[in-house]
Amino acid sequence: MTAHQQQRDKTPHQLQHQHQQRYAASLAAARAVQEEEEEEEEEEEEEEEEEEEGDVEGEEREEEGNAEKRKERASGGESGGECGGERERSGAEEAVGQGKQQSAAEVENAGFRNEESRAGLAGAGTLSRNLGDAAVAGSHVMARAARAKAAMAEAGIAGNEEVTDVLTDSFGRQHSYLRISLTERCNLRCSYCMPAEGVDLTPKENLLSTEEIIRLASVFVSQGVSKIRLTGGEPTVRRDIVDICHSLSALPGLKSLAMTSNGILLPAKMPALKAAGVSHLNVSLDTLVEPKFELLTRRKGHARVLKAIDMALDLGFKPLKLNCVVMRGVNDDEILDFVALTRDRPINVRFIEFMPFDGNVWKTKKMVSYAEMMARIKQQHPNIARLQDHPSDTAKNFQVPGFAGSVSVISSMTSHFCSGCTRLRLLADGNLKVCLFGPNEVSLKDALRQGATQEELLSLISAAVKRKKAAHAGMLEIARTHNRPMITIGG
Repeated sequence: MTAHQQQRDKTPHQLQHQHQQRYAASLAAARAVQEEEEEEEEEEEEEEEEEEEGDVEGEEREEEGNAEKRKERASGGESGGECGGERERSGAEEAVGQGKQQSAAEVENAGFRNEESRAGLAGAGTLSRNLGDAAVAGSHVMARAARAKAAMAEAGIAGNEEVTDVLTDSFGRQHSYLRISLTERCNLRCSYCMPAEGVDLTPKENLLSTEEIIRLASVFVSQGVSKIRLTGGEPTVRRDIVDICHSLSALPGLKSLAMTSNGILLPAKMPALKAAGVSHLNVSLDTLVEPKFELLTRRKGHARVLKAIDMALDLGFKPLKLNCVVMRGVNDDEILDFVALTRDRPINVRFIEFMPFDGNVWKTKKMVSYAEMMARIKQQHPNIARLQDHPSDTAKNFQVPGFAGSVSVISSMTSHFCSGCTRLRLLADGNLKVCLFGPNEVSLKDALRQGATQEELLSLISAAVKRKKAAHAGMLEIARTHNRPMITIGG
């Protein structure tokens, strides 16, 4: 076997060990970028504090001046009624300058702090047990699904083959795809998803319950939604994730139930999720280098993600999609290595332009554009071919001739796909978000808890969809918009 063939047949786990030494310089550069960002963030915070202190001093001087004027008017014989009409604004100074205090809510799952396994690949015996578990779970799921469908039919809930007017916006876009964020919690702390200090999580009582998630999902499916994707946070941290999948996959009219996961907990849950009706899977992996993974995610777990990738392929999730957020000076030197993963395995690597969200220290110089990514790929693979995209695809799809997998680029920042967008987002707190970058949201949870009927919910959803804009703002304007942190929206 030639050296080229040996390199070609390597799995992500085997490539990981090879990259440890090869990317030592890259890791050092990534750390330098992170340190520079932390310094810039501290400087920005100091500037904001100085501005706030200046505002407080200015208001204090203004209030002192107003007090002097009131005294002059009082001594000049102005009526007591006018003086009595003045209202002191005590507490205003205290409110100005109080910064937001964000809790670093840590969500650790059972066994997560244990030393990471270096075994990597699942053995044949483990795979057999996984497949056996899936078969056993499947026998129970069939009965549960049948009961769920019967109950929904009795309640008059049915799916629509076509998208109704409720989910059609004023530009004629029909929304058949619903992304549901099941939780704001996550067992990683990815730098592009949340700030290092964490975020303030929504209190549990203000999040959608399992029953509310299923109820709202059924409303959307009744209007023509045929695909649901479960996101987070990290959806697998929910203890009832398998039960949720059981119920959603049983909705009449739903054709696809997908999930996006960081892969940490997938090895233990994947057989049951497959049996519960999850048909498509995306795994987030931004680097093939373990130390760099820990730098990006601020946690351990690289070996678990690689194991999840192998298991997903063995269980039949094909093509398996790998999401990779590309950041200059951090992981852009691994683009060609990710492309190499598609040579012999049915993997769709999806390179994502770095996008601005609250707290992720986005800068234009850190973003690698779609055009630049493709230029780098074409240097090594000049014959890479463009595949036929579906009108509603978020990605631009390519394949190197002879490769088993494919490569895609999601170019939200430099070449948006708004004209074909068919996606809606139901957030963990019950808000409906019609555009990833739009600030407008409407609470379906509040309506549900106030006893809204099916017709009232449909009216509320329809009004929100009709307000969806033709396209989101430009790159720099998005960066200035105070959108949510990504972890509270859902990947």
